[in-house]
Amino acid sequence: MKDLEPQILWKHFSELCAIPRPSKKEGKAAEYVKEFAIAQGLDYTVDATGNVIIRKPATPGMEDRPGVVLQAHLDMVPQKNSDVHHDFEKDPIDAYIDGDWVKAKGTTLGADNGIGIAAALAALESKDIVHGPLEALFTVDEETGMTGANGLEAGLLQGPVFINLDSEEEGELYIGCAGGLNAESCFPYSSEPVESDVSAFELRLTGLKGGHSGLDINLGRGNANKLMNRFLWNATRKYGLRLSSINGGNMRNAIPRESFAVVTVPSANVDEFQKEVTLFLSAVSAELAGVESGLNFMAAPVECPATVMDQASQNKLLNLIYAIRNGAVRMIVDMPEVVETSTNLSIVKSNGQKVEIMCLLRSSVDSAKEALGNAIVATCELAGASTSLNGAYPGWKPNFDSPILKTMKDVYQKLYGKIPEVKVIHAGLECGIFGKNYPGMDYISFGPTIHHPHSPGEKVNIPSVAKFWDYLVETLKAV
Repeated sequence: MKDLEPQILWKHFSELCAIPRPSKKEGKAAEYVKEFAIAQGLDYTVDATGNVIIRKPATPGMEDRPGVVLQAHLDMVPQKNSDVHHDFEKDPIDAYIDGDWVKAKGTTLGADNGIGIAAALAALESKDIVHGPLEALFTVDEETGMTGANGLEAGLLQGPVFINLDSEEEGELYIGCAGGLNAESCFPYSSEPVESDVSAFELRLTGLKGGHSGLDINLGRGNANKLMNRFLWNATRKYGLRLSSINGGNMRNAIPRESFAVVTVPSANVDEFQKEVTLFLSAVSAELAGVESGLNFMAAPVECPATVMDQASQNKLLNLIYAIRNGAVRMIVDMPEVVETSTNLSIVKSNGQKVEIMCLLRSSVDSAKEALGNAIVATCELAGASTSLNGAYPGWKPNFDSPILKTMKDVYQKLYGKIPEVKVIHAGLECGIFGKNYPGMDYISFGPTIHHPHSPGEKVNIPSVAKFWDYLVETLKAV
């Protein structure tokens, strides 16, 4: 990757791939950024939350220009396929070049937001580009709680222009985003001994694409938790299935790709049960044809567990998961191609005493987000589960009169002969949060083309990174 152009950017991304940096464990990436500042002789600050701010003086003759803040987040989403052995807290990302794309072998790549980090570092390092006063803000824990953005104190940043480097489609400028809310539910249950004359199986639902729960929520992809529950619900009624454990999804902002459940079935029903597994795979594959191509569902014989969930709780749980909404709920009326409100049923996980259920709700309308959260609370209460609504972060209201928007539209047209698309995104960008303590700043977001973030299919388009870099360089010159 270090030989790709622009080399000054790809050098940093290559080095970041060697640094483990899952959310809440991005300390080594923060150290990398601090050591870079020291090596370059640049001033830097680390705030109480762990965010790193680096400052670079204006190039000669540009001292009177408005200061620009470049911002990216240090953490990445740790997702891998179940057959891949990878420790995100210890192992480097195994990245490789495939034609016009950089990919990773069986894991997320971390281009979200590693390319943004690399671009900011390249701008700080370069001796060739022209710019006014420059700051780079590297935030922590964006993917699991927006902790760094929420913790950034007022008065630390100086520049009035704020460029977020965390968008994922070249040729598009983002000036607004949805807000978010976590719905964390706890479903308690009792266990009881396994009955005699039963057979045990591990149900394995794998091979779904998954993806970003904001960017990809309207693509009709399969949700592993919903699909697994659908099978369990039917098999409970048809074949006397009993549930011992369930484990689906592991990140609140990723569409779940895999789900696993240990179940028992009366031995007399095993043959019909196994036929049902085959029929279910066939039916769901046909439903999702054109959207999902790698779905796999199987029942592998396993040692019989000691206990199963009590029958009443099992029925309530499966009804609950069936009833919880998932997917796009409403589109923006004036922008019908953009999702307004959605929810992602991201995690369903048991531990012998309770089942943890997590949903991430997104909406560009606060009242709609609140109503959706209340609907989940109400649904869970009917089943005897308690729900906490937490981690709320605001949306980012578009400003179509933004000066940096006008500048970047003009720059793109001069570079590429067309006007970039101006969009609002159904994903969480930190700009809305920064607006609380820095309400007077002029915000915008852009980036290269990154497909399938938050999944092992994540990849970044190499030619788009070069355009992204050239666009950034000319924008800094034009501000």
